[in-house]
Amino acid sequence: MRVAGLPALVLSLVAVLSVRQSAAEDLVKVALGQRGNWDTAITQLGSQAGIFEKHGLALELLYTSGGGETQQAVISGSVDIGAAAGFYGVLGAYSKGAPVRIIGAEATGAADYWYVPTVSAIKTLKDTDGKTVAYSTNGSSTHSVVLAFIKEFDLKAKPVATGNPASTLTQVMSGQVDVGWAAPPFGLKELEEGKIRILARANDALIVRGQTIRLLITSTPVLQSRKDVLVRFMDAYREAIDYMYSDQQAIKDYAKFIDSSEAMAQRVRDDFFPKSLLDPDEIKGLDAIVPEAVTLKFTAAPLTREQLSELIQIPPRRN
Repeated sequence: MRVAGLPALVLSLVAVLSVRQSAAEDLVKVALGQRGNWDTAITQLGSQAGIFEKHGLALELLYTSGGGETQQAVISGSVDIGAAAGFYGVLGAYSKGAPVRIIGAEATGAADYWYVPTVSAIKTLKDTDGKTVAYSTNGSSTHSVVLAFIKEFDLKAKPVATGNPASTLTQVMSGQVDVGWAAPPFGLKELEEGKIRILARANDALIVRGQTIRLLITSTPVLQSRKDVLVRFMDAYREAIDYMYSDQQAIKDYAKFIDSSEAMAQRVRDDFFPKSLLDPDEIKGLDAIVPEAVTLKFTAAPLTREQLSELIQIPPRRN
């Protein structure tokens, strides 16, 4: 091992991209948290460029409100692969016997940020005692970051699940939630217009900085029955990342995908998402993440090396 009956909310996921399956292609259903993020656009942009098709795959992409929903879709068997599932949520599910396996790192470090309305009296995280702080869904990476903020800065804030960035912004601006969360490109327009200001970034938490916080996951039945498909998926996924950092067409397609200017799309990639953040081949920070999962009450006890070897099964890079 290289290491360094579904709820109605999930059933209502909207299929955003469905690539027609030819007789020579294997259909792969993928659930992803947060439509529009650069890191969750890998399958979208790779499909548009014909990369997954070249590897004999037709993708059906479904977007969720966060890692918790993504994980549930995988465990239930509704999809084959989940992207951007929160690491701590996955550890918790596995420790309780869920048939989940890790096939890649999705994000190491994070571009997510927490914000308040410009007129808010909250100036620093220390001012959040007695206030509500948003995260997407239970078990998501944003959930773990908020819990890390509370632990590391000794806060008495109240974590609140608010769903995706759009619904979170509505709740923040209407006064239902004190501190919101977002990930670029969402919120950049409001920042430029002076409507909101950044209070903290995910990497302000020590457990996030330089550590893998989001994952690519599958279920045990899929791993057992479709291993060749998963290997080809990871081959295509790696190739798609290389394409996104080497071909300007990826920026043009991403701009259209998020309905923004190419300059904004370029800024999202270059200012917030270094290519190293998307490296799928190495899980970083396990020595800190495993005990922290216990501290944050995602698991009752640290996973053993044998358990981690069973959980983490990343297909080797073949080129």
